[in-house]
Amino acid sequence: MALPDLEAWAIFAKVAETGSFAAAAAELGLSGPTVSKALGRLEARFGERLIHRTSRRFALTETGRVLAVRAAQILAEGEAVEAEAQAKSATPRGRVRLAAPMSFGLRHVAPALPEFLASYPDLSIDLQLDDRMVDLVAEGIDVALRIAELPDSSLIARRLCPIRRWVVGAPDYFARHGTPEHPQDLKTHACLGYSHLRSGEVWRFTNASGVEEVVAVPARLNANNADALCASLEAGEGIALQPDFIAWESIRDGRLIAILSEWECPALALNLITPGGGPRPIRTRVLLDFLANRFAAGSAPWTISAPVSEIATR
Repeated sequence: MALPDLEAWAIFAKVAETGSFAAAAAELGLSGPTVSKALGRLEARFGERLIHRTSRRFALTETGRVLAVRAAQILAEGEAVEAEAQAKSATPRGRVRLAAPMSFGLRHVAPALPEFLASYPDLSIDLQLDDRMVDLVAEGIDVALRIAELPDSSLIARRLCPIRRWVVGAPDYFARHGTPEHPQDLKTHACLGYSHLRSGEVWRFTNASGVEEVVAVPARLNANNADALCASLEAGEGIALQPDFIAWESIRDGRLIAILSEWECPALALNLITPGGGPRPIRTRVLLDFLANRFAAGSAPWTISAPVSEIATR
């Protein structure tokens, strides 16, 4: 069975209401031929005329008068549905699936969510924390925060702020074992490793002159989550390469010291990622705006406290 030609019924209702093909076309933003073709489709479907029309006269047939009432109802229902849909789309509601790295999610995303949820009571968040590179499309993720230098892809990415990585250790560790003055000195020290580091047990450094140093650092303790290193790190059991969003408070409070200040690790960034495709629903857009404002450079607490690394660095 063929579906009803709802567009043609709506056009017919507007023609009957205005009493003119031209007026109906103008109100609907359609061309005159489009209006005529829509009426022609209905008349062909029912095998009789709905409108008597000449160059001077316009009149509904008996069938046309009966069907015009029902057509007006169809048009009114369609307008009501669209109005309701637009009203709903203007109010964020529904569920958004958000992915973030484990440590960053626990330390910074989860504490920010109460403010977001209070602002949008009809929204819910499904927060997925994982340090692996999740496939947004395959896993149905609407928004992801990702810490990386991103390759080109079909994903839509917005860079929020840089993520610096510091070589850090406890004051007690350096008092007992000395402080490395050069990246190659790390070979003789106990190191704590993050297993999701793309370079594995190799740390790369570059100085202001462009000199690059590559150091293999077999880890005394290796973990797939950087927070898992913190206890051993602050207890003086070794040296670790930690991101600023984890280490900044410990450096500020003197529990850790950042070393090798003349050397930098390859740059990373916090990125806001969404799948490519059509327009995003408003529930996704408001979350994107919230996260972008929260974690933009100069807004995130560890970026505000950037001088900490200089104050407490050797």
